[in-house]
Amino acid sequence: QVQLVESGGGLVQAGGSLRLSCAASGLTFSSYAMGWFRQAPGKEREFVAGINWSGGATNYADSVKGRFTISRDNAKNTVHLQMNSLKPEDTAVYYCAADNSRRRFGVPITGTLYGAWGQGTQVTVSS
Repeated sequence: QVQLVESGGGLVQAGGSLRLSCAASGLTFSSYAMGWFRQAPGKEREFVAGINWSGGATNYADSVKGRFTISRDNAKNTVHLQMNSLKPEDTAVYYCAADNSRRRFGVPITGTLYGAWGQGTQVTVSS
């Protein structure tokens, strides 16, 4: 059973920073791309950031490009999302996800291509 556990969410003021973490177990972590998605109340789940198996390639949503950074540590089976210059519109539940394939190239941005999901962590940005 693949398990993903997010942590690091909380309440911050606009302009502040948070660092989300995701701990993975039950898979050969270094074989899979990883992603972060978010879902705000009344809105569809959306892609935020993704990283390939080695960490050598990343994808970001236009809305977070230049503010968020995804990284991974394959020795520790963890993936992180550094979130800077936070805005109220970043408020959402953030989910960590693992790719459903041992993909050698590319970083998927579609949620249906991810096969395992964490429970989510709440990020709230006040104005």
